[in-house]
Amino acid sequence: MILKKISILNYKNIREASLELSPKINCFIGHNGEGKTNLLDAVYYLSFCHSAYTAIDSQVICHDQDFFVLEGLYEDDALNPTTVYCGMKRGTKKHFKRNKKEYKRLSQHIGLIPLIFVSPGDTLLIEGGSEERRRLMDVVISQYDNTYIETLNSYNKALLQRNTMLKTEEEPDMELLKIWEEQMAIHGELIYQKRDAFVKELIPVFQEIYQHISGDREQVSLRYESHCQRGPLLDVIQRDRMKDRAVGYSLHGIHRDDLEMLQGGYPVKREGSQGQHKTFVIALKLCCLMTYSTSWMPAGWSRS
Repeated sequence: MILKKISILNYKNIREASLELSPKINCFIGHNGEGKTNLLDAVYYLSFCHSAYTAIDSQVICHDQDFFVLEGLYEDDALNPTTVYCGMKRGTKKHFKRNKKEYKRLSQHIGLIPLIFVSPGDTLLIEGGSEERRRLMDVVISQYDNTYIETLNSYNKALLQRNTMLKTEEEPDMELLKIWEEQMAIHGELIYQKRDAFVKELIPVFQEIYQHISGDREQVSLRYESHCQRGPLLDVIQRDRMKDRAVGYSLHGIHRDDLEMLQGGYPVKREGSQGQHKTFVIALKLCCLMTYSTSWMPAGWSRS
């Protein structure tokens, strides 16, 4: 999908703008604070139904305004047009529409317009916690597989319910607790399989891109770590149930997965320079962008 035109009204510091874009490369030049990043964030919003910088939708509305509107005109490879609209008033829910038809669930939109967003804050992929690296896997995979978000949401719902029961002062209903653990295991193992397949396909492409950027001077790799690798996830979750009860939350599950980033066999977070961190992240983001080529996608995946 190519973005042909975008219209923006009351989005952050952009009061009103309408731009026609090149199908190739577009470059935005201006002074600090003029809205260049906010324009890119508006493009991101039309792909992911939220801002790249805040999860609170009302925070993207201009300070003295009561609503915002975004509208993008896209074309696919066959030049078929698609219009994506998003609008929201303060105090109400946002409305997302494709060709004037509103989505029943926002998850139905994810993957229609694949997008990779690169920003200075991406060094958190290396320097930050494991949640940053899980989010990267989730964002990319969800744009291939329209069942992924639903499966992840089901897992997170079961995780929340189990954690709530673990925190209660009185002894939880063990039969009900077991039901939520079984749901975590069912959905968690599906998530693990999709993440594992994604990383295995990602590694050789990532290494090739990194070697090209660095002049083949450094050896890098990725390693996926998951509790699912210790055996059936239900057994792993239930094995330390008493310890989970003591701390009040679930210590095991795919919500603790990590994507280790290695340079010369050692963590790049510890061994790499600031420049190497940036090279690593750029190569990783370029690799993720290449995953939107159907010729690269793992067997059995589709861009439905």
